[in-house]
Order: sequence, then structure tokens, then C-alpha cells
Amino acid sequence: MARIDVSFILLGVLCLIVGVVLGIGMGAAHDFQYAPVHAHLNLLGWASLALFGLIYKAYPALSVSWLAKAHLVLSGVSAFAFPAGIYISVAHENPSFAIGASFIALGGILVFFCNLLRVFFFKSTTASTDRALA
Repeated sequence: MARIDVSFILLGVLCLIVGVVLGIGMGAAHDFQYAPVHAHLNLLGWASLALFGLIYKAYPALSVSWLAKAHLVLSGVSAFAFPAGIYISVAHENPSFAIGASFIALGGILVFFCNLLRVFFFKSTTASTDRALA
């Protein structure tokens, strides 16, 4: 698997591309019905994923746990699923998919938080891992 930091940044840029294309399309059509989809692609997708990638780059010890991979999967899936769910909610008045995807996003954030706690507050359990990476 590619490095976690690079994977997060690439997924973030993909969300940015889709979000900007959607924004251009809405602007050209003067139809902003799907502005929440655009906003969530850019915020939950681009901003959050890119920031996660930069944090993993700055703190490589975060990457050595299964928590990092779980975080990537949950956050990567939710970055696309949540805006898709918002689209379904707006277009078809059915928020179920968006609600489910929001819980996946929350799961990713909670896994990230656990990983931060593991590295920054339980150093004795990561010290051997850090030495192995050096």
C-alpha cells in the first residue's frame, strides 16, 4: 500500500477536482441546488483529507498502526459517500444514505483520535515501534 500521507493527499485532491468541477457546473447553469454537495466534497474531502495527510507526514509514528489504515478507509469512503448521500437527500428527499455516511465519517475521526492518543499519550507503547523505524 502507498504511504498513508500520500494516499490521504491524493484522495483529497480527487475530492477537490470533483468539487470544483461541480461548482463550475453549478455556476454555469446558475443552479445552486447542490451547493451542499459541493461544500462537503471540498470540506470533508479536500480540506480534511489533505490535512490528515499532512499530519501523517509530520508525525510518521501515526502511520505504523492498523489505526492509520482504518482511518484512511473510513475517511476516504465517507469523503465520497457523504456528498453522494447529500445529493440523494436533495434530489430524492431520502436522507438515509447521508445519515449512514455521516456515521462512517465520525468513525474515521474517532479512529484518528485514538491513533493520536496512542502516539502522543501512550509513548511507552510506541517507543519500541519508533526505534524499529529509525
